[in-house]
Amino acid sequence: MPISKDFSKRVIESVLKNKSPGEFAKRLKVRLPKKYPLPESIHREKMFTRDAQAERIRVLEKQGAKLEFLTGKKQIDDAFVFEGNVENYLGLAQIPVGVIGPLRINGLYAHGDFYVPLATTEGALVASYNRGAKVISLSGGARTLCLLERVSRAPGFTFNDLIEASKFIIWVVEQFNKFQEVAKGTTSHGNLEDIKITVDGNQVYINFEYTTGDAAGQNMVTIATDAVCKYIMKQAPVKPRFYFIESNMSGDKKATALSYLSVRGKKVSAEVEIERSIFMKFLHTTPEMMMEYWKMSFVGGVQSGSIGVQGHYANGLAAIFIACGQDAACVSEAAMGITRVDVTKQGNLYIAVTLPNLIVGTVGGGTRLPTQSECLNMLGCKGEGTSRKFAEICAATVLAGEISIMGALAAGQFAQAHLMYGRKSAKK
Repeated sequence: MPISKDFSKRVIESVLKNKSPGEFAKRLKVRLPKKYPLPESIHREKMFTRDAQAERIRVLEKQGAKLEFLTGKKQIDDAFVFEGNVENYLGLAQIPVGVIGPLRINGLYAHGDFYVPLATTEGALVASYNRGAKVISLSGGARTLCLLERVSRAPGFTFNDLIEASKFIIWVVEQFNKFQEVAKGTTSHGNLEDIKITVDGNQVYINFEYTTGDAAGQNMVTIATDAVCKYIMKQAPVKPRFYFIESNMSGDKKATALSYLSVRGKKVSAEVEIERSIFMKFLHTTPEMMMEYWKMSFVGGVQSGSIGVQGHYANGLAAIFIACGQDAACVSEAAMGITRVDVTKQGNLYIAVTLPNLIVGTVGGGTRLPTQSECLNMLGCKGEGTSRKFAEICAATVLAGEISIMGALAAGQFAQAHLMYGRKSAKK
């Protein structure tokens, strides 16, 4: 997304946070396993015995994870825990949770080796992401960077004519500081950062853009914008005939071209360079063939009208969103993005993903629920000060999925993988 000079300065200040460029570069430096050994891998993907499950739990508990509700050692006895998350409570839909890792990440906020929980009913998904995580980790880890964050709400106002609409806009521009004050009165974590105005005849659309702390912020920005709209209806010298709190212009829970012109949620990039020998050993093809597949898939995506071009961001994001208490419907916009591939002069593969609409939070909403809390705690992402870290973990997980699925397609093993993992075998 193109951004103004002043906005660029604010972004750089936010990213560096008083760090020097040298400290910043050190944080993102790759850490090869020969010098920085990896923790234990998650073993035996196809094993569904109690012993195999116990072994996986042992590996995670050794890293400090506490998995009492997730493993069934504890039960949820009081349904009151779900208040604010569901109405007309009936029971629980039990979705199996797998884990991938270790996934090495060299991010500004996420820095370490992570075991990532994925909730899914799609066979082959966890195995595929686990393969990608292994390739990334053996390559020294993924560099990740949470660049920008904003959450928007876009009310629309209707007037009698364009003259009234124009007068209204002049007043609105002068009221920004007051809008900030009104919005701040509704939240201790959110802040109104900017407004963008669009005129269509006698209609005015105002996109209110907020930072929302460590919350995903959907409810936060709705309540804040509602307060601002009530102030507008009371104080505006030219009264709108009527307004709607959301005009369908914010991009909320839908794929839009707006993703690449602005940011909704968090914008995150992740990259890795995979050494040729590692690439060929684990993906059974060459960087050149991967490049050929990427070129064909990019043209195919453009011809199909895809907004952004990538393999399957939605797979990994849906799985991690459900496991970690995110709003699963936000996958419809969060799964926007672009995957890029290149072959280096040394014959290695460079691959990067960019997600401009990652709506995630580590406080509030579904993050408070028992199993979701355990999954976030496994990542070290529960509570204040961890949402950018979680966003970078999501991006690195998406990168792992892109490496594996594109590798399978380039190697002609895509169908074979689904035959192996996606079908139920006869129980022994």
